[in-house]
Order: sequence, then C-alpha cells, then structure tokens
Amino acid sequence: MKHTPFSYAGSSFEIHEWRGSGPATLNVHHSDDEAWHVFEGELTFRYADHTQIVAAGQTVFVPRRCGTYYTAGPETRYLIVLPPRLRALIKELQNNPDPAVQPRSIGASIQN
Repeated sequence: MKHTPFSYAGSSFEIHEWRGSGPATLNVHHSDDEAWHVFEGELTFRYADHTQIVAAGQTVFVPRRCGTYYTAGPETRYLIVLPPRLRALIKELQNNPDPAVQPRSIGASIQN
C-alpha cells in the first residue's frame, strides 16, 4: 500500500507531511512561528549561535524573529506546522530559487 502524505490547510495554519530541507540560508520570519515534528530520520536546525538535532519522535518550535534554517537527512519524514503566508513564501522560493529575486515581502528576510 502506497503511503499518502498528510496535508491540511485551514485559515490560520497549515500542517503538511514533508521530506527535504528548507532554504539553505539563515532566514527570519518576523511575524510567524513554525513547528516541526519528526516521524523518521532527523532534522538539523542551525541558528545564529547554535545547532540543534531533532530526531524521530521529537518536536521543535521556532518562534517568530528567530533566525534559522534546517536540513533533512535523506530518509527524513516530518510534519511542518506554519501559517498560510509562509506556505505561500515557500512555494515562491521553490519556484524561483535565485536569491537575487526571491520575495522578501511576506514577513521574512534572508540573513547573510
């Protein structure tokens, strides 16, 4: 039986079962919180001043205004909980990965 990833979008938050890493640059969401729960594998979160490994069965919460980015191991499967406007930002970043033209108008910024 093929596994179908969980995905639900409401008006105030969305929850999606995902694989793969986030953007490869430290970014800050100025108005929105995010959370991840790891089912399999591990996520590595990098903050301005430390690194955090989140293993299967663990959850991480990243509050607004906290600069971070994360990488996923090859077999990692996780839930991400985020507001709809961050999901819209992720879609735009995936469609246009060139940092010179990435959107900065949805309440996020890239840290160099």
